[in-house]
Amino acid sequence: MADASTVAVIGAGFMGAAIATRLIETGHAVTVFDVDAQKVAALLAKGAIAASSAADATAKSNFVILSLNHADIVRAVVFGSDGVAAAATADKLLIDMSSIDPKETAEMAAKLAEQTGMKWLDCPLSGGVPGALAGRLTVMAGGDAADFERGRTVMQHLCANYTLMGPSGAGQTTKLINQLFCAVAFQAVAEAVKLAEAGGVDPAIIPQALAGGRADNRIMQEFMAKFAARDYTPTGRIDNMLKDLDSLQAFALKTKTPLPMTGQVVEIHRLLCAAGLGPRDSAEMMRLLDGFSDER
Repeated sequence: MADASTVAVIGAGFMGAAIATRLIETGHAVTVFDVDAQKVAALLAKGAIAASSAADATAKSNFVILSLNHADIVRAVVFGSDGVAAAATADKLLIDMSSIDPKETAEMAAKLAEQTGMKWLDCPLSGGVPGALAGRLTVMAGGDAADFERGRTVMQHLCANYTLMGPSGAGQTTKLINQLFCAVAFQAVAEAVKLAEAGGVDPAIIPQALAGGRADNRIMQEFMAKFAARDYTPTGRIDNMLKDLDSLQAFALKTKTPLPMTGQVVEIHRLLCAAGLGPRDSAEMMRLLDGFSDER
């Protein structure tokens, strides 16, 4: 059996690369697979090992972390040709850190276990690239309690908060709730910046003024000065948030859950994507409130 510290990271985008980097820095043997050779090369320079396929990465590791953008991609990577399932065994654990539909997660987890014996934890995250690099992620997990504890071998190096929310899919449901809070808060921050500017108040000092009060929150503290400065340095993509919000709305429809405020924020994100800002940072929300002016 491979050593307990051998980890495969499949998907080397911003988050996957940060996860792999942190694991390398904390002493794990990390094997990486991505269809983008340049992304893999950047991690090889840090000490990662390249894999020729998802199956190859799985064969070399006891823990397989997925960091992918969509359920269809996750399904293809796990069950497609040369996928994870081709090299899966009961002594390996799949940790899916993607953000995908809860129902699809539960279905794929059951299928993988039935076909191969390999267990699946859904472990969507909050905290972004900075959180991953610092080992300070918040991870909400879904799966079996024993598998959750086994996953701690790796997750303790990535997370400051690692919580089992329930059976398979429960982590993904909790991530939808996380995204609801984040999306509404980003919009609130953008509107608060405009209101402060209209009233002649420096929005950059609002977080200091409101610290410790009922309105205080982490998104305001981290992002209000960034939004006020129209600092569009990438920290997270608007279209990725819309993907999660679409999943949230689909789940709400299935469960007949009313989400009136969230619905408005979803449409604002859809408008921003229609304006070509989907790949850009959430601070670009200010462009809509600025009337898409290029003056700032």
